[in-house]
Amino acid sequence: MRVQLLSDLHLETEAFEPRPAPDADLLILAGDIDAGHGGLDLFADWPVPVVYIAGNHEFDQRDFDSAMAELRVRCDRLGFTMLERESLVHTHAGRRYRLLGTALWCDFDLLGAHDRARCMKAGAYFLDRVQCSTRDGLPFSAQQVRDEFTRCREWLGQQLSLGRRSSRWDETIVITHFAPSAKSADPRYGLQPASASFCSDCEDLMGRAGLWIHGHLHCRHDYVVAGTRVVCNARGHVDRGEADDYNPLRVLEI
Repeated sequence: MRVQLLSDLHLETEAFEPRPAPDADLLILAGDIDAGHGGLDLFADWPVPVVYIAGNHEFDQRDFDSAMAELRVRCDRLGFTMLERESLVHTHAGRRYRLLGTALWCDFDLLGAHDRARCMKAGAYFLDRVQCSTRDGLPFSAQQVRDEFTRCREWLGQQLSLGRRSSRWDETIVITHFAPSAKSADPRYGLQPASASFCSDCEDLMGRAGLWIHGHLHCRHDYVVAGTRVVCNARGHVDRGEADDYNPLRVLEI
Protein backbone atom coordinates (compact mmCIF):
# COMPACT_ATOMS: atom_id res chain seq x y z
CA MET A 1 0.00 0.00 0.00
CA ARG A 2 1.18 3.50 -0.83
CA VAL A 3 0.22 6.31 1.54
CA GLN A 4 0.23 10.05 0.89
CA LEU A 5 0.85 11.99 4.10
CA LEU A 6 -0.07 15.64 4.69
CA SER A 7 0.00 17.61 7.94
CA ASP A 8 0.52 21.10 9.30
CA LEU A 9 -0.81 22.81 6.19
CA HIS A 10 -2.19 25.66 8.34
CA LEU A 11 -4.69 26.68 5.71
CA GLU A 12 -6.03 29.34 8.08
CA THR A 13 -3.01 31.47 7.02
CA GLU A 14 -1.14 29.54 4.30
CA ALA A 15 -1.93 29.47 0.58
CA PHE A 16 -1.71 25.82 -0.42
CA GLU A 17 -3.67 23.75 -2.92
CA PRO A 18 -3.54 20.04 -2.08
CA ARG A 19 -3.25 17.59 -4.96
CA PRO A 20 -3.62 13.81 -4.89
CA ALA A 21 -0.40 11.87 -5.34
CA PRO A 22 -1.10 9.93 -8.55
CA ASP A 23 0.15 6.60 -7.17
CA ALA A 24 -1.29 6.78 -3.62
CA ASP A 25 -3.82 4.29 -2.26
CA LEU A 26 -4.65 6.18 0.96
CA LEU A 27 -4.38 9.77 2.24
CA ILE A 28 -3.53 10.44 5.88
CA LEU A 29 -4.10 13.93 7.28
CA ALA A 30 -2.07 14.10 10.50
CA GLY A 31 -3.49 17.31 11.96
CA ASP A 32 -3.22 21.11 11.86
CA ILE A 33 -4.88 21.22 8.45
CA ASP A 34 -6.97 24.33 9.18
CA ALA A 35 -7.76 26.00 12.50
CA GLY A 36 -11.01 27.17 10.92
CA HIS A 37 -11.91 23.61 9.78
CA GLY A 38 -13.11 24.84 6.38
CA GLY A 39 -9.88 23.77 4.68
CA LEU A 40 -10.89 20.16 5.21
CA ASP A 41 -13.45 20.68 2.47
CA LEU A 42 -10.58 20.79 -0.06
CA PHE A 43 -10.28 17.04 0.40
CA ALA A 44 -13.88 16.32 -0.55
CA ASP A 45 -14.19 13.80 -3.40
CA TRP A 46 -10.55 12.76 -2.92
CA PRO A 47 -9.83 9.81 -5.24
CA VAL A 48 -8.67 7.51 -2.40
CA PRO A 49 -9.89 6.98 1.20
CA VAL A 50 -8.97 9.74 3.69
CA VAL A 51 -8.05 9.17 7.34
CA TYR A 52 -7.88 12.27 9.57
CA ILE A 53 -6.32 12.93 12.99
CA ALA A 54 -7.02 16.28 14.68
CA GLY A 55 -4.12 18.59 15.49
CA ASN A 56 -3.92 21.06 18.35
CA HIS A 57 -4.74 24.06 16.13
CA GLU A 58 -8.11 22.60 15.18
CA PHE A 59 -9.10 23.54 18.74
CA ASP A 60 -7.97 27.18 18.51
CA GLN A 61 -10.45 29.66 20.02
CA ARG A 62 -12.95 26.84 20.61
CA ASP A 63 -14.35 24.71 23.38
CA PHE A 64 -12.34 21.49 23.24
CA ASP A 65 -15.25 19.06 23.29
CA SER A 66 -17.42 21.11 20.94
CA ALA A 67 -14.57 21.32 18.43
CA MET A 68 -14.13 17.56 18.55
CA ALA A 69 -17.83 17.06 17.85
CA GLU A 70 -17.76 19.61 15.01
CA LEU A 71 -14.79 17.87 13.39
CA ARG A 72 -16.58 14.53 13.51
CA VAL A 73 -19.68 15.97 11.86
CA ARG A 74 -17.59 17.59 9.10
CA CYS A 75 -15.56 14.44 8.48
CA ASP A 76 -18.72 12.34 8.32
CA ARG A 77 -20.17 14.75 5.77
CA LEU A 78 -16.99 14.64 3.69
CA GLY A 79 -16.75 10.88 3.87
CA PHE A 80 -13.50 10.85 5.87
CA THR A 81 -12.60 8.49 8.68
CA MET A 82 -11.68 10.53 11.76
CA LEU A 83 -9.77 8.62 14.43
CA GLU A 84 -9.41 9.73 18.04
CA ARG A 85 -8.47 6.85 20.31
CA GLU A 86 -10.02 4.65 17.65
CA SER A 87 -8.80 1.93 15.30
CA LEU A 88 -9.59 1.02 11.73
CA VAL A 89 -8.62 -2.06 9.76
CA HIS A 90 -8.09 -0.94 6.17
CA THR A 91 -7.78 -3.63 3.53
CA HIS A 92 -5.78 -3.07 0.38
CA ALA A 93 -4.77 -5.69 -2.19
CA GLY A 94 -5.74 -8.44 0.24
CA ARG A 95 -3.54 -7.11 3.05
CA ARG A 96 -5.07 -5.77 6.28
CA TYR A 97 -3.60 -2.65 7.89
CA ARG A 98 -4.66 -1.73 11.42
CA LEU A 99 -4.60 2.05 11.84
CA LEU A 100 -4.47 3.37 15.41
CA GLY A 101 -5.23 7.09 15.56
CA THR A 102 -5.10 9.73 18.28
CA ALA A 103 -3.84 13.31 18.65
CA LEU A 104 -1.67 12.01 21.56
CA TRP A 105 -0.91 15.47 23.02
CA CYS A 106 2.10 15.65 25.40
CA ASP A 107 3.09 15.03 29.03
CA PHE A 108 5.75 17.77 29.35
CA ASP A 109 8.23 15.17 30.67
CA LEU A 110 10.50 15.16 27.62
CA LEU A 111 13.40 16.66 29.59
CA GLY A 112 12.64 14.55 32.67
CA ALA A 113 10.06 14.75 35.44
CA HIS A 114 12.32 17.17 37.32
CA ASP A 115 11.85 19.72 34.50
CA ARG A 116 8.11 19.19 34.11
CA ALA A 117 7.08 22.47 35.77
CA ARG A 118 9.39 24.48 33.51
CA CYS A 119 8.10 22.69 30.42
CA MET A 120 4.48 23.14 31.48
CA LYS A 121 5.13 26.85 31.94
CA ALA A 122 6.44 27.06 28.37
CA GLY A 123 3.39 25.11 27.18
CA ALA A 124 1.00 27.34 29.11
CA TYR A 125 2.36 30.39 27.29
CA PHE A 126 1.35 28.82 23.95
CA LEU A 127 -2.00 27.62 25.26
CA ASP A 128 -2.90 31.02 26.71
CA ARG A 129 -1.55 33.22 23.89
CA VAL A 130 -2.13 31.15 20.73
CA GLN A 131 -4.47 28.19 21.14
CA CYS A 132 -6.86 29.88 23.59
CA SER A 133 -9.10 26.82 23.88
CA THR A 134 -11.61 26.30 26.66
CA ARG A 135 -13.28 23.37 28.37
CA ASP A 136 -16.46 23.76 30.39
CA GLY A 137 -16.07 27.52 30.14
CA LEU A 138 -12.53 27.59 31.58
CA PRO A 139 -9.17 27.96 29.79
CA PHE A 140 -7.78 24.64 28.51
CA SER A 141 -4.70 24.25 30.68
CA ALA A 142 -1.32 22.54 30.46
CA GLN A 143 -2.50 20.08 33.10
CA GLN A 144 -5.50 19.19 30.93
CA VAL A 145 -3.14 18.64 27.99
CA ARG A 146 -1.15 16.29 30.20
CA ASP A 147 -4.36 14.50 31.24
CA GLU A 148 -5.34 14.08 27.57
CA PHE A 149 -1.90 12.62 26.85
CA THR A 150 -2.34 10.09 29.66
CA ARG A 151 -5.66 8.92 28.24
CA CYS A 152 -4.28 8.74 24.69
CA ARG A 153 -1.11 6.92 25.70
CA GLU A 154 -2.97 4.40 27.86
CA TRP A 155 -5.29 3.64 24.96
CA LEU A 156 -2.35 3.25 22.56
CA GLY A 157 -0.54 1.00 24.99
CA GLN A 158 -3.59 -1.24 25.33
CA GLN A 159 -4.04 -1.45 21.56
CA LEU A 160 -0.38 -2.13 20.87
CA SER A 161 -0.34 -4.87 23.51
CA LEU A 162 -2.60 -6.81 21.14
CA GLY A 163 0.37 -7.24 18.84
CA ARG A 164 1.80 -5.80 15.67
CA ARG A 165 0.25 -8.64 13.69
CA SER A 166 -2.65 -10.97 14.43
CA SER A 167 -5.21 -13.13 12.69
CA ARG A 168 -7.24 -9.93 12.18
CA TRP A 169 -4.55 -7.70 10.68
CA ASP A 170 -1.22 -8.03 8.91
CA GLU A 171 0.45 -4.77 10.01
CA THR A 172 -0.10 -1.96 12.52
CA ILE A 173 0.31 1.74 11.78
CA VAL A 174 0.09 4.40 14.50
CA ILE A 175 -1.00 7.92 13.52
CA THR A 176 -0.65 10.81 15.96
CA HIS A 177 -0.35 14.56 15.65
CA PHE A 178 2.15 15.05 18.46
CA ALA A 179 5.53 13.34 18.15
CA PRO A 180 6.44 10.14 20.05
CA SER A 181 10.18 10.73 20.50
CA ALA A 182 12.74 13.44 21.22
CA LYS A 183 14.33 12.39 17.92
CA SER A 184 11.55 14.35 16.21
CA ALA A 185 12.46 17.65 17.92
CA ASP A 186 13.07 20.45 15.43
CA PRO A 187 16.85 20.51 14.78
CA ARG A 188 16.72 24.29 14.34
CA TYR A 189 16.06 24.75 18.05
CA GLY A 190 17.40 21.65 19.77
CA LEU A 191 15.94 20.25 22.97
CA GLN A 192 14.53 22.97 25.22
CA PRO A 193 11.45 23.37 27.46
CA ALA A 194 9.26 24.27 24.46
CA SER A 195 10.20 20.96 22.80
CA ALA A 196 8.09 19.18 25.42
CA SER A 197 5.01 20.81 23.87
CA PHE A 198 5.76 18.94 20.64
CA CYS A 199 7.27 15.59 21.64
CA SER A 200 6.87 13.01 24.39
CA ASP A 201 8.93 9.91 25.05
CA CYS A 202 6.88 6.98 23.80
CA GLU A 203 9.85 4.95 22.61
CA ASP A 204 8.89 2.10 24.94
CA LEU A 205 5.88 1.56 22.65
CA MET A 206 8.09 1.22 19.58
CA GLY A 207 8.52 -2.19 18.02
CA ARG A 208 4.82 -2.94 18.35
CA ALA A 209 3.95 -1.12 15.10
CA GLY A 210 5.67 -1.15 11.74
CA LEU A 211 5.10 2.56 11.14
CA TRP A 212 4.37 5.59 13.33
CA ILE A 213 3.23 8.71 11.47
CA HIS A 214 3.05 12.11 13.16
CA GLY A 215 2.89 15.84 12.44
CA HIS A 216 3.16 18.98 14.64
CA LEU A 217 6.90 19.57 14.07
CA HIS A 218 7.32 21.82 11.04
CA CYS A 219 10.11 19.72 9.60
CA ARG A 220 10.51 16.30 8.00
CA HIS A 221 11.66 13.13 9.75
CA ASP A 222 12.22 9.51 8.78
CA TYR A 223 14.00 7.30 11.32
CA VAL A 224 13.67 3.91 13.03
CA VAL A 225 13.38 3.08 16.75
CA ALA A 226 13.25 -0.57 17.85
CA GLY A 227 11.95 -1.67 14.47
CA THR A 228 9.27 1.04 14.16
CA ARG A 229 9.72 3.53 11.34
CA VAL A 230 8.77 7.07 12.44
CA VAL A 231 7.80 9.49 9.66
CA CYS A 232 6.76 13.15 9.70
CA ASN A 233 5.94 15.04 6.50
CA ALA A 234 4.74 18.33 8.01
CA ARG A 235 4.68 21.44 5.82
CA GLY A 236 4.72 24.45 8.14
CA HIS A 237 4.96 28.14 7.26
CA VAL A 238 6.44 29.45 4.01
CA ASP A 239 7.57 32.79 5.47
CA ARG A 240 9.71 30.94 8.02
CA GLY A 241 11.35 28.74 5.39
CA GLU A 242 9.71 25.63 6.84
CA ALA A 243 8.26 24.48 3.52
CA ASP A 244 11.42 24.94 1.45
CA ASP A 245 12.05 21.22 0.87
CA TYR A 246 8.49 20.01 1.40
CA ASN A 247 7.13 17.40 -1.00
CA PRO A 248 3.33 17.21 -0.74
CA LEU A 249 3.22 14.34 -3.24
CA ARG A 250 5.53 12.10 -1.26
CA VAL A 251 4.16 8.60 -0.71
CA LEU A 252 5.22 5.95 1.80
CA GLU A 253 5.43 2.37 0.60
CA ILE A 254 4.12 0.07 3.34
